[in-house]
Amino acid sequence: MSGSTPIGVRAYEPDDWPAVWAMLEPVFRAGETYAVPRGISEQDAHRMWVELPRAVRVAEDETGTLLGTYTLKANQAGPGDHVANCGYIVSPAARGRGVAGQMCEHSLTLARELGFTAMQYNLVVASNAVAVRLWQRHGFAIAGTLPRAFRHPERGPVDAHVMYRLL
Repeated sequence: MSGSTPIGVRAYEPDDWPAVWAMLEPVFRAGETYAVPRGISEQDAHRMWVELPRAVRVAEDETGTLLGTYTLKANQAGPGDHVANCGYIVSPAARGRGVAGQMCEHSLTLARELGFTAMQYNLVVASNAVAVRLWQRHGFAIAGTLPRAFRHPERGPVDAHVMYRLL
């Protein structure tokens, strides 16, 4: 990716939590892109981001500074467990440097390695046009739009997209 920051992606380690929480907390508190209670406790965020997913990864630069993180899990249980679901968050200092796209590519490869055959994003907030365009560049299509499905703290109810791609 031209103009992007070279990153390494590795498995999450428990010592990463303070840096990961420092990335998650402002995004969750802002309430603009994730369907997570704005007042989520650090303990509940840890459970959601680290304990429940099948895989958690962090992106770092050549100095070991964490630039982003993602989680990968089955989108549904049982007959739907062949479809992956991911969530990505990039450090404010690293935004606009291609980190999310590189994490997306990494997650697609990891999902294939883990036996998933597709990936679905359940609630891509339509007002987050940067994310919608990014996921489309990585092969995701809008499978459906959910009218007024997300309560944006400033814009009020906004549409959300379900985005999907085969692996």
